[in-house]
Amino acid sequence: MVSVIATLRHHTDEVSCCAFSPSLLATSSGDKTLRVYSAADFSELPFSPLSGHGYGVHCCRFSSCGGFLLSCSTDGSVIVWSSGTGEVTAVLQHPGRSPLRVCALAPDSSLLLAGACDGTVALWDFSSKTLRRCSAASEASVVACCFSPCGQMFVTGCTHGDLKLWDTDISLLHALRDAHDLGVTCCSFAPQFKIGDDGCCVEFRLASCGQDSQLKIWIVSQREGAACAMKLLHTLTSQSAPVLSCAFSSDGDLVVSGSVDKSVAVYDATLGALLYTLKQHDRYVTAVALSPTMPWIATGSMDKTVNVWRIERDGVSRTGRNLPGHSRLLVADWSEEDVQTWLCEEGLQELVSIFKANNIDGAELSQLDKETASELGIESVGLRGRLLRKIEALKAEQSGSEAPDEFLCPITRELMKDPVIAADGYSYERESIESWIRGKNKTSPMTNLPLQTTLLTPNRSLKTAITRWKSSQ
Repeated sequence: MVSVIATLRHHTDEVSCCAFSPSLLATSSGDKTLRVYSAADFSELPFSPLSGHGYGVHCCRFSSCGGFLLSCSTDGSVIVWSSGTGEVTAVLQHPGRSPLRVCALAPDSSLLLAGACDGTVALWDFSSKTLRRCSAASEASVVACCFSPCGQMFVTGCTHGDLKLWDTDISLLHALRDAHDLGVTCCSFAPQFKIGDDGCCVEFRLASCGQDSQLKIWIVSQREGAACAMKLLHTLTSQSAPVLSCAFSSDGDLVVSGSVDKSVAVYDATLGALLYTLKQHDRYVTAVALSPTMPWIATGSMDKTVNVWRIERDGVSRTGRNLPGHSRLLVADWSEEDVQTWLCEEGLQELVSIFKANNIDGAELSQLDKETASELGIESVGLRGRLLRKIEALKAEQSGSEAPDEFLCPITRELMKDPVIAADGYSYERESIESWIRGKNKTSPMTNLPLQTTLLTPNRSLKTAITRWKSSQ
């Protein structure tokens, strides 16, 4: 089931883009502004709107940690904003002052990329805000770009319909001519990648859409010592007019697209099956985004509105996080949605509405006892007892003097202080995995398969959970 939970009507011109951070929603518009909202209740923040561009804003993006918000405009600039205060921290100008249509930030926030109407892409070092290179990428306008999850390459799409894969030196790795007839409009990598069956190839999923009214999902593969390849996995044709935007969910299970036919399509990304068609906008749907932490989809339109949708499947909210029963987070770190999902996992679906009405999150769940359970209105003695037994079992599972196994570095078996995620998907103590990579051939300590990249991503949620656990001991 999918339902609209909020409609935002603050822009005075068409909405061009939507973007989520873990706690915020940002929207941009032809009215030259960005709007920033809390992702908890979709109230606009005090410093919103953000005004600084001289012309319409085409694209907005958050950094992976959510600390920065980027925007690019017809005025040829990328503005970097502080997500916490709305202050401008940098203004980056395209060398040729060409209008910028799209921007992207590498997953580790090391590089900032922007595509321009003159067919060039500009690449900046994000920390120093210095231009690394500006190179021709197409004879047509570059209107789409995104980094791979490893951050070692990026894709561009142009109004001639080509998709091109580049490394971070802007050297061409692969070109796919006429991927979309009449032009590409958007592209998006799934956040996950996998190692091929032979252990020597890494595979990514890429979604692209275009003026041909199609959404396509590609397998992008990179084999050590060989050229990159792109293979078409699905062609999705449920929308009857040009598809203007697309995005994956943070677990990679869903892909969403918005179209000129005023609809939003939600697909199972693996099967290529249509799950939902959403129709609430009065004009073209120009932007889609999915929250990394909550079951929200944001859609923007030429009707000047942004709709926020709650998405559920099989009665369980779809979020960008693992289900609580398999999560690395302690109970105290669970959101209200995590608690409700846990209830469904444990066969306590009849309590979901009660917990939802009382806004019970993980911290409150862990404090529940016989008396407070009665105050919630759980009249059945048997049901109340079953709930309390499952809470006690849950707390026992995550307590004790020994640290949970997932808090220990797989290499040293010691409690992690600075956990990072490596290319094999496992978390390690930064110092240990860096020493491993320096001292051995670049293979995974857990799988013994080659690490396709040495990029290490901070695991902030795990670090927070470890800190909480240490405080409780």
